[in-house]
Amino acid sequence: MVEHEIRSNEAGQRLDKFLGKYMPLAPKSFFYKMLRKKNITLNGKKAAGQEKLAEGDRIRFFLSDETVSKFTGPARTTEKPERKRPVVPPVELDILYEDRHTLFINKPAGMLSQKAAAEDVSLVEYVTGYLLKSGQITDEELRTFHPAVCNRLDRNTSGIVAAGKTLAALQELSAMFRDRTLWKYYLCLVAGSVQEGAHIDGYLVKDPKTNRVSFSKAETAGSVRIETEYRPLCEGEGASLLEVHLITGKTHQIRAHMAVQGHPIIGDYKYGNRKINDRYRSTYGLTFQLLHAARLCIPQQDGVLAGLSGKTVSAPLPELFRRICLDRHIGKEYLTWPHGIQEDSGDPRWRNS
Repeated sequence: MVEHEIRSNEAGQRLDKFLGKYMPLAPKSFFYKMLRKKNITLNGKKAAGQEKLAEGDRIRFFLSDETVSKFTGPARTTEKPERKRPVVPPVELDILYEDRHTLFINKPAGMLSQKAAAEDVSLVEYVTGYLLKSGQITDEELRTFHPAVCNRLDRNTSGIVAAGKTLAALQELSAMFRDRTLWKYYLCLVAGSVQEGAHIDGYLVKDPKTNRVSFSKAETAGSVRIETEYRPLCEGEGASLLEVHLITGKTHQIRAHMAVQGHPIIGDYKYGNRKINDRYRSTYGLTFQLLHAARLCIPQQDGVLAGLSGKTVSAPLPELFRRICLDRHIGKEYLTWPHGIQEDSGDPRWRNS
């Protein structure tokens, strides 16, 4: 007999979903048969499989080692031999805020949020490595739960990425991003003089062959609706620093929207002005777009996210972004950006205080 106690990072999922992760080679019919025969029990009782698991629940497997090994592979037996950890290059994460359930990281430009190919190493792998090294998760726990990020930034966009350290937090954070119940604010440096803010809506169509999107005011086949608003903070020497409220969150949305407005983001070679970008590359060595996910304002919450209720997570600008602004006399008063979490999100609009 093998007994497994549900940990905090596994809680919140259905029993049958957990069983599918615990023994990934077994068909669903096997689990339901074993549950009916009480060869798999939950807290000492017969279960149907639809039960939602809570921390501390105990699942007992009245199965032979041969059966367990058959459906999990040779690595899982009652002896539970050590699992080989994935090789991830050491990276010191810029952690903005962390609690038992969540992790907010200031992602640097150049790092993938998630894998684009099997051989990639992304922020997800770095987060997993950090949790393993700090003892917050074990190799055995990785069989039934994998930490993951809840929002994605383009490789060359810097700023806040939220991650769930437990399944419950991952589900609730992801729902907030999906349902747009939190506010996402970016800073970007764009070409030209922007005198007034604007609220833009329309439709984006993505070309998967080029990984490029196009903007249209009219809905077309395959398009998705997008909505962005921005306001200028300051300008100087042919560039403007903007605050952007990302209302929806689609591929390259801010980058495409600002290019359509005639003010492409500096450093953005996909949608921007090559001549301007080349000048900044030559002068500053700039190799990424000056777009930064600066603030995340979280609404009132309870449950596992109660510690984040009504708060704002902020990420300071990358040093090169800040230096370019200072060197070009743009927005000195706006560049001392908070690091971490503030107690009251208050007005979701950016406040210079």
